[in-house]
Amino acid sequence: MTTTAQRAELQAKIWKIANEVRGSVDGWDFKHFVLGTLFYRFISENFTSYIEGGDESVNYPKLANDIITPEIKDDAIRTKGYFIYPSQLFINVVEKAGKNDNLNTDLKAIFTDIENSANGYDSEQDIKGLFADFDTTSTRLGNTVEEKNKRLVSILNGVSELNFGKFEESQIDLFGDAYEFLISNYAANAGKSGGEFFTPQNVSKLIAQLAMHKQTSVNKIYDPAAGSGALLLQAKKHFDNHIIEEGFFGQEINHTTYNLARMNMFLHNINYDKFNIQLGDTLTEPHFIDDKPFDAIVSNPPYSVNWVGSDDPTLINDDRFAPAGVLAPKSKADFAFVLHALNYLSSKGRAAIVCFPGIFYRSGAEQKIRKYLVDNNFVETVISLPGNLFFGTSIGVNILVLSKHKSEYKTQFIDASGEEFYKKVTNNNMLEDTHIDKIMDLFDSKEFKEHVAITIENEKIAENDYNLSVSTYVEALDTREVIDINVLNSELESTAKNITDLRNAIDNLVKEIEG
Repeated sequence: MTTTAQRAELQAKIWKIANEVRGSVDGWDFKHFVLGTLFYRFISENFTSYIEGGDESVNYPKLANDIITPEIKDDAIRTKGYFIYPSQLFINVVEKAGKNDNLNTDLKAIFTDIENSANGYDSEQDIKGLFADFDTTSTRLGNTVEEKNKRLVSILNGVSELNFGKFEESQIDLFGDAYEFLISNYAANAGKSGGEFFTPQNVSKLIAQLAMHKQTSVNKIYDPAAGSGALLLQAKKHFDNHIIEEGFFGQEINHTTYNLARMNMFLHNINYDKFNIQLGDTLTEPHFIDDKPFDAIVSNPPYSVNWVGSDDPTLINDDRFAPAGVLAPKSKADFAFVLHALNYLSSKGRAAIVCFPGIFYRSGAEQKIRKYLVDNNFVETVISLPGNLFFGTSIGVNILVLSKHKSEYKTQFIDASGEEFYKKVTNNNMLEDTHIDKIMDLFDSKEFKEHVAITIENEKIAENDYNLSVSTYVEALDTREVIDINVLNSELESTAKNITDLRNAIDNLVKEIEG
């Protein structure tokens, strides 16, 4: 079976399991159990592969727990970041699950042990709380222990039957793809709440390529609103590992999504020492101050969310916001994320940020921030994307590309909202690789293309009150039908004559009837 066919079959089975098993539990709530089980299987098989080291004479799942020496455990934790005893492995738990009356509490104890195994090690913060949302004692699984265990057995069996092939050959990619497939489908079915933490893969790929464009190496890549980690992982998928030297960094405010992002890193075989995902509010509790600057920044921050803004008088003196001389509006934090990213960006790098279109033309504080960005030549490109690309919103968003190494005081605008830049799939639109290539070619060349792309002197942007809307500079294609006025007049004369003739005929007919 080809990889593509295997992936398609796998995804169909996963979604079938997710729908059949959840019963009356809301899918959005139930995702934690399916995703958590998938993650549990992954780290079990990943750890087994590490311990066995390709030695066919070693069968780690069949070993007794008591033969594990403290030295073996210590070495494994320092390398993998966690430890799983043979009896705790997914394969062994599944084998006995149907007859285990204490399954839910035993699973809870296993997850606690795995997390606690990292205590005191460098990986502690990367492992801590990973299973927090996989609550095997939750009433969402059932009101009685019997109901909980029955549903857990179904989930475990379903995930165990998934065919990931040989681990060393394809399992890493298939696990990761399966995980992202589940996240994206739950997001699509959850509406806006899903879209807030998941950026579709095709959009993520474009953003990653923009941020990494023509950089032979970057020190590290960063997402200040990491969500489930999709944007960071696109950089791993499409660029050689050696290009990203020091790993993947991100911050996420939502605790559940923070756990998803960390799981996602492990599922894509990024070891604990190559990623650093932190929990907290990026705008008021920023992490990685000592790790900046970053050569590549990717982000899809929440649109127009509230933040403390001017209610905190210290923020105007914050290094991130002070240069602009004004804070983003309290009801619209969009530009606060932009200024944060700019502050974390290196002199050689790029930031590619998904933005709500309104921030590019509104007046007030947002206009003043745009003035700061344009006058200091930080805006490289603004790209307008088609609508219906994201889950939960039909709005056609923009991508803002920031750079600190521009040689010309010009700004590029690309209108990529036309039909040549997307494929319609049911009710949504999708960027395919050919569409991404077209956008990247325009971005790279900075050449003029009528109705699509133009590069403008910053002075002209200033004359337009620092309006950065793509439609202000890229003339839209006039799709109205061209009318020949002479032909139209001739048709009107003919129509008028026909009407006159018809009226005369009717008058004559009436006279005949009356006479």
